[in-house]
Amino acid sequence: MNAILEALRHNRVLWLLVVVPVVFIVEHMAADAHTALFLLSVLAIVPLATLLSQATESVAARTGDAVGGLLNATLGNLTELVIAITALRAGMLDLVKASIAGAIVTNALFMLGMAFLLGGLRHHVQEFNRATARLQAGMLLLATFALMVPAAISASDRSDAGVLVQHLSVGLSVLLLGAYVLGLIFSLRTHRELFAGVAHEPGEAESVWPVGVATALLVIVTVLVALVSEVFVGSVQHAALTFGMSPAFVGFVVVAIVGAAAEMTTAFAAARKNRLDLSVGIALGSSAQIALFVAPVLVLLSLVVAPVPLDLSFWPGAVVTVLVSTLAVALVTNGGRSAWYLGVLLLVLYATFAMALYILPPALA
Repeated sequence: MNAILEALRHNRVLWLLVVVPVVFIVEHMAADAHTALFLLSVLAIVPLATLLSQATESVAARTGDAVGGLLNATLGNLTELVIAITALRAGMLDLVKASIAGAIVTNALFMLGMAFLLGGLRHHVQEFNRATARLQAGMLLLATFALMVPAAISASDRSDAGVLVQHLSVGLSVLLLGAYVLGLIFSLRTHRELFAGVAHEPGEAESVWPVGVATALLVIVTVLVALVSEVFVGSVQHAALTFGMSPAFVGFVVVAIVGAAAEMTTAFAAARKNRLDLSVGIALGSSAQIALFVAPVLVLLSLVVAPVPLDLSFWPGAVVTVLVSTLAVALVTNGGRSAWYLGVLLLVLYATFAMALYILPPALA
């Protein structure tokens, strides 16, 4: 507990935690103040993400970077899962699809690119376990190919294309879930020695929180992030109209970045501390988890909670973007070493996709 109080005392970003209750008060008293709720929710997510980052690092220091990265990715994606379920209940299927594709690309390009850049600016060359990167890239490639099939059927002239896509989406969801579970067994149990983190020189002394305290804090903060994120999603579309942003851009870029704020904070901090295995595990692990777990779960849940079932038929631009991102990540991480310019390449590619989507958004329903 003393370590937590010490962090609150010295990290001024955590002082913004006072904004968290303000978000819920304003939502209760002025639910139509969308712009204010948008700004307040962003300010609230930042300190929560910082707290989640420090708690995750404490757990990873005792469990290893592989487990720590999986834990952080899972808790971070829980926020996006809650957001997506809320949108599903409202029948906002296009926003859900845009947020799924955006989260995959944002984590693979923006999060990993920034981690490479920030880590490379402090360390000349960094090393990481390329077996982890290869596995995650392979899982992403599998999911991308799975997305191509429904998209191809939707583009056909068949009169029953809609029914076929829905049945195919359910079948593919079951297959992807099975592949993800087997991937966890492979990397964390049967072949865990292949995915051990690369040894790095210890940096400055860091205060590590007790595992029990850090784990409890992870759960509490994750719940708070999910609640604040719901407020954010409820206000972001109204606020986006002021800035001329399309629903696709909001889901693909804005929701994806804010939803992954907690994971990004951890990944960036780990990269600067030369713990690039943790950064790579969070970035690529989160992308793979969204593609092979979150998206299939949403498809299956939509059969129960959504007015219209969700399918895996994304607009062509989204499929191409995910495919190019996966191939780029596979190429960049193949060597197991990184420097700051590799991060620049990934960031420029991400900015290209975001700019194209802002200027020429897809025609969604």
